[in-house]
Amino acid sequence: MEENQKLDVIIIGGSYAGLSAAMSLGRAIRNVLIIDNGKPCNQQTPHSHNFITQDGSPPGEIYELAKTQVSYYPTIKFYKGLATKASIVENGFAVETQSGDTFKSRKLLFATGLRDLLPEIDGFKECWGISILHCPYCHGYEIKNEDTGILANGEMAFELARLISNWTKSLSIFTNGKQEFTEIQLEKLKENGIRVVETEIKSLPQNGGKIQNIVFKDGSETNVKAIYSRPKFLQHCSIPADLGCELTESGLLKVDGFQRTNVSGVYACGDNSNQVRAVALAVSSGSFAGVSLNKDLIEADF
Repeated sequence: MEENQKLDVIIIGGSYAGLSAAMSLGRAIRNVLIIDNGKPCNQQTPHSHNFITQDGSPPGEIYELAKTQVSYYPTIKFYKGLATKASIVENGFAVETQSGDTFKSRKLLFATGLRDLLPEIDGFKECWGISILHCPYCHGYEIKNEDTGILANGEMAFELARLISNWTKSLSIFTNGKQEFTEIQLEKLKENGIRVVETEIKSLPQNGGKIQNIVFKDGSETNVKAIYSRPKFLQHCSIPADLGCELTESGLLKVDGFQRTNVSGVYACGDNSNQVRAVALAVSSGSFAGVSLNKDLIEADF
């Protein structure tokens, strides 16, 4: 694809949400460029679940099949690389890449995901997405009724405990420091047999991403099969903020019911704007973003 060729839509981010949006747009015969650097956030996760027809499939296999099917549509083009800047120009946007290429489009869609800020605990990074998990709907069935931990504190830990207690009754909360629960929350946790451990964690010994146990700074240890954690996150891409896109209090891109941001012509879909992070929901929001984009393009032209 030549530089400066005017496109209908540039999609920045080519994982599940971006590919899903591209399919809707390809079927609407829109000229689309997908810019992606090939580094999805779930690349370490061995299997994806709770996605009908793909339950248990490796994420990479789902991606490759999706890309193959999207490639069937001749108006969809791919660019492997990193988008570094976008600017508002006459009748649309200009997107620059790390390699120095520039592309222009009428609309811009961000499907760029989130960057997790993992705690600096030895072993956490290696286990993330394998035995340290964020979503029981995605992974809870495979570890049901097992010794399970929650690495969190305060309101977040309490809400996770309520949720995960549906999957296992052998549940412990590891606050990694002084607990921050209310008296009412502590009583409710006690009633449900959920212990609270305040001892600071030293490391999480693991083998191939599968956690072996928890080692505390005081030298004690405890065994768990898996841990749930909800680390803080940042937007994986800073371009939307540079364009003036608003964020929610939790740090997600703020979109309306049609996946539009507050910046005219700029849309978002997938994890960067979803409250719940799951492949099926990323695909759903991407598909709807594609439909919304095409609708807005038609209304502008007809």
